[in-house]
Amino acid sequence: MAVKKCIEESCCKKKTLRTEEEKKNLINRLKRLEGQIRAIEKMIDEDSYCNDILQQSMAAGSALDGFNQTLLEYHLKGCVIEKIKNDDSEIIDELLKTVRKLMK
Repeated sequence: MAVKKCIEESCCKKKTLRTEEEKKNLINRLKRLEGQIRAIEKMIDEDSYCNDILQQSMAAGSALDGFNQTLLEYHLKGCVIEKIKNDDSEIIDELLKTVRKLMK
């Protein structure tokens, strides 16, 4: 895995340079999720059975969880490690705050 650079452009804007493979993986996951959401919309429009819609909705939720897990992995292996190596311990507080939100 290539080393990513976390860029601080200003006091409030941060960016992460991702590899093309990482971008492709994340975008593909989002496109699959988008397809699942569109399928749910179609099911509602076609008056599909509630339980069937719920099943599809849970699958979309799992797909979003998978996206979040992948992005968190990239963040840990890139930005977090880089900042720890540069003695930036604030990244730990930021990470803990994010993990708490993900676990709600």
